[in-house]
Amino acid sequence: MRQPIVRSAIIPVLLIAALAAGCSESSTSSGAAGQGAAQGSGQGASAQGAAAQGGAAQGARPPAQAGFITIRPQPVELSSTVAGRVTAYQTAEIRPQVNGLIKERVFREGSEVKQGDVLYRIDPQSYQAEVTAAQASLQKAQAAEATAKASADRYNRLSDTNVVSQQQRETAQSTFLQAQADVAVAQANLQTAQINLGYTTITAPISGQISTSTVNAGSLVTANQTNALATIRQIDRVYVDMSESAGNLLRFREQLQTGALRLLVGPGKEAKVNLTFADGSAYAGTGTINAADRYVSETTGTFSVRSTFDNPQRELLPGMYVRASVNVAVAENGFLVPQRAVSRNNKGEATARFIKADDTVETRVITTQSDIGSNWLVSAGVSDGDRLVIDGLQSVQDGQKVTPVEVQINEDGTAKVAANEAAPAPAAGQATEQN
Repeated sequence: MRQPIVRSAIIPVLLIAALAAGCSESSTSSGAAGQGAAQGSGQGASAQGAAAQGGAAQGARPPAQAGFITIRPQPVELSSTVAGRVTAYQTAEIRPQVNGLIKERVFREGSEVKQGDVLYRIDPQSYQAEVTAAQASLQKAQAAEATAKASADRYNRLSDTNVVSQQQRETAQSTFLQAQADVAVAQANLQTAQINLGYTTITAPISGQISTSTVNAGSLVTANQTNALATIRQIDRVYVDMSESAGNLLRFREQLQTGALRLLVGPGKEAKVNLTFADGSAYAGTGTINAADRYVSETTGTFSVRSTFDNPQRELLPGMYVRASVNVAVAENGFLVPQRAVSRNNKGEATARFIKADDTVETRVITTQSDIGSNWLVSAGVSDGDRLVIDGLQSVQDGQKVTPVEVQINEDGTAKVAANEAAPAPAAGQATEQN
């Protein structure tokens, strides 16, 4: 609760002088009566003059009180707050790789699935028949290979005794090699048929949460169709993609080069990222920065930074917009000025009022760099030891002499008289009023 600042107020007291003229009897002579009237008139004028002087003396107000804080340099961490969007750590769209009718949907929509879990079964009868036919073709090719091999061996033996010609031996050898190739083709056809048969059972390629299904039992599907049957998203860990403007990046680099800032991130320094939801609540976990794009968007003038967050409670959902804040640097000698003490002039410049050494008020133009909570980080216009007017701004003007009262800022942003600052005691005959 805001502690009131005690101010001394003078309540004017009007002194009314009673005329001390006594009443004379009617029997008093006219000369005595005239003399008494003259004396009473003179005494009344003297009393009225004294009353006027006393009222003027008591009506003079003391200087107005002005609550101030003393500005001191301090290390200030700078954070970059940008918009971010949650993206699933992994995403897999489920599509059929063979044609057929959906025979069964195995999973429960919206549930967690593990890698390798069965999701759909396609009618396998035609693909089982293809496997059987491929097996028969392989057996036929293997039989022809055995016959061709026996003939080639026999012609090789007979050629040694010149019973068969060289041409016959070469023809037999060629027939054997062709039979071997036919076996290889038959094996490949069998393998293809077996793969297609395996595709009739659709399994989960990754672990994660599966979406609703776009098909049911009896639906006809085709290989590599455009529409996914379902989508699996891994969200126990998520990405948050943030966008930062190129202008802020350039300004930040300039401050680093001038030595105004000290970098908190870099080699061996892991940047921590904090999130805030749309309703203003904060996400409990912190994330780390993974990578940043090395180009700037031609349309938006921004570049993307990707961070990773653990999401055990599934609070972060893909597509959700959040505010991301990351501490990137520290100003070793930063000046923080409460935002309540800063206003704007006709030129739009930030201004604040200060108490000079002679206890008079002056307004200065200051340069605000960024907002830090309820304060502004000021880079120009203030110096160590300045007395910044924080309370009573409406009752003081430039050049006006004031009574400085040091105050403290509470956590809720209100001001109270500092513990070591005693409020001026009201003068005699003055009343005490509170703000």
